[in-house]
Amino acid sequence: MSTAGPAAADLRAAARRQAVGLVLVAVVVAVTCTFLGRWQWQRHVDRDAAIAVVEANYAAAPVDLADVVPDPDAVLPDTDAWRSVEVSGRYLDDATVLLRNRPVDGTPAYHALVPLLVTDAAPRDAGDPVAAGRVLVVDRGWVPTGADGSVDVDVPAPPRGDVTVTVRLRPGEATSSRDAPARQVQAIAPAQVLTAGGVEGEPYAAYGALVREQPAAAEPLGALAAPSTDPGSHLSYAFQWWVFALGALAAFGVAARREWTSVVRVGDGPDTLRPPRPRRARGRDELDEDAEIAAHEARDVTAQASAMRSR
Repeated sequence: MSTAGPAAADLRAAARRQAVGLVLVAVVVAVTCTFLGRWQWQRHVDRDAAIAVVEANYAAAPVDLADVVPDPDAVLPDTDAWRSVEVSGRYLDDATVLLRNRPVDGTPAYHALVPLLVTDAAPRDAGDPVAAGRVLVVDRGWVPTGADGSVDVDVPAPPRGDVTVTVRLRPGEATSSRDAPARQVQAIAPAQVLTAGGVEGEPYAAYGALVREQPAAAEPLGALAAPSTDPGSHLSYAFQWWVFALGALAAFGVAARREWTSVVRVGDGPDTLRPPRPRRARGRDELDEDAEIAAHEARDVTAQASAMRSR
């Protein structure tokens, strides 16, 4: 009984299984790269939106705090970030809190967070005071940490008495669960800042980054840096991932086609199939390869002749 039929079927099935496997790998890699590209694209879109907000708000003329934040408990909308506002009040100097781990241009630094007891959130309006008694956390600037990062740093005092402050609004950060020494915090979460400073007032959900004070302080702190408007590399990364997706489909597709067509006919019989030619071993020269292929073909011809004689 001839065994050529089952052998040929096995060769064909094995080649096609490998081809299908390569196609599946191509699909998985392409889909993964497509989603990664979509993720980077969304980061690019979000970054562009943030830059647009900075460009629209950062240099705008200041308005009353109450005009931008009518509800002190409301979360600051993204579109109002970096808006310049004015507010009147008195600094609670004895409740100053230091913000940790915010280096400035690579220099270790503390930010000085000082609660401002609001006396009027609409100082430009001649009407009755607005939001009097609420507390706005103000990031007045930064001071060096010192050689050993000691908490005993010299923080210049804010102006005493009534003061009109111009700040750029920032959304309050999430409360940090990390430990910090007394009178220090790891995030600008207004409620957490007031707790660290021993203040029992009701805070605004937003905080302010200092622009100027009237009257001015006797000794200023390090000025807060302007926000970056660098779009980053998200767009180029997105296109790179999509190119990888196309490359995976092309490369694995070619490999799958080769596997699918690697078992070919060498005669007119129904079961005369030949497995793929053996690939050249790494380091073989051309003469060795030609001799090996010739011997393989001779064996095929001999086997075919024997099969014909046996019929």
